[in-house]
Amino acid sequence: MLIVHFGHSCLLVDTGAARLLFDPGTFSSDFEQVDGLDAILITHEHRDHVDPGKLPGLRATNPGARLIAPFDLDGAEIVKPGDALEFNDTVVNVIDAPHEVIHSTIELPVNVGYLVDHGAFYHPGDSLTVPEQRVDILGLPTAAPWMKVSDAADFLAKVGPRKAVPIHEAILAQTEIFYRVLVGTAPEGVEVVVLPRGEAVEL
Repeated sequence: MLIVHFGHSCLLVDTGAARLLFDPGTFSSDFEQVDGLDAILITHEHRDHVDPGKLPGLRATNPGARLIAPFDLDGAEIVKPGDALEFNDTVVNVIDAPHEVIHSTIELPVNVGYLVDHGAFYHPGDSLTVPEQRVDILGLPTAAPWMKVSDAADFLAKVGPRKAVPIHEAILAQTEIFYRVLVGTAPEGVEVVVLPRGEAVEL
């Protein structure tokens, strides 16, 4: 599986059968030139997960790509937990992954997680929901107004993937401090892989 990190929560996952782009938001960059996509999958409507200014251009570059979201978004297929999507020979299951609480006075959007090929890859969006299935590669939220680094470390330990790719890191001034904690607290057999922005990495 090839993965490219475009910053924050935006990941291109190439399963060999399908090219899937997750959460192309305003804190990410250079994703609008990506072509050959089978799907663009949005976990929730916060702008750091979907950039309404760049989305039309991305869709124009990928006219055959299906746009998937759990909310009303122009041209999107609206999905809900329990849905199963097929892209060539790749299956994506939509799982119930509620957005973490930011503050009791702040209304939360609908957030879903996307589980690719029955656990080969998991993108939770803004959620620390642990799926029932075994996860091989985890998109690991690292920093947010709704979490501290110990939350990320605990989530990593509960999921226990073979490899974890830190995401949702754009609000940090010094990512290395958080990454050092995650690497140092990862359970035995779990590797935290910090992806260089914009480069394809085989995981």
